[in-house]
Amino acid sequence: MKVEANGCVIELVQGDITDEETDAIVNAANTGLAGGSGVDGAIHNAGGPEIMAECRNIGNCPTGEAVITTGGRLKARRVIHTVGPIYRGGTHNEAALLASAYRKSLELALSERLKSVSFPSISTGAYGYPKKEAAEIALKTVLKFLAATPGSGLKLVRFVLFSDTDLKVYSETLAHLR
Repeated sequence: MKVEANGCVIELVQGDITDEETDAIVNAANTGLAGGSGVDGAIHNAGGPEIMAECRNIGNCPTGEAVITTGGRLKARRVIHTVGPIYRGGTHNEAALLASAYRKSLELALSERLKSVSFPSISTGAYGYPKKEAAEIALKTVLKFLAATPGSGLKLVRFVLFSDTDLKVYSETLAHLR
């Protein structure tokens, strides 16, 4: 599914984010930037030790923030590492922190003059965020960001979703928001 928003295409696909050829991919990282499981582990494994070396130099990344490194051996030349919240029932500022993770990633992409970025579904794996709620926050945040930054140079925001179920949830949510 593709939609246009202020000169930028938002695209939803099923796939493996480590295969993306966008200028940057987004890593659903942990605060210590120490690698891990899921998307984080896959990106570090595919990208090689250069990514971890830069992460060690950076040190950490608070929840809701974002940092950038090389893409190492990935097709994407950069990796934006962002930390989404661990879901604890929705009463611990999780929605605001998740929105911030997406917004800070997009701000970093613009500051680095990137034209395309691919996101996973942040916080919906090991961090337990309900997928429908997370999809709504992610898509609303991206749409709001693009509306506030017309002519920014960002041409493509792609959501690379792991499963058919995830793609369906995001597609239904985007259709509802448009």
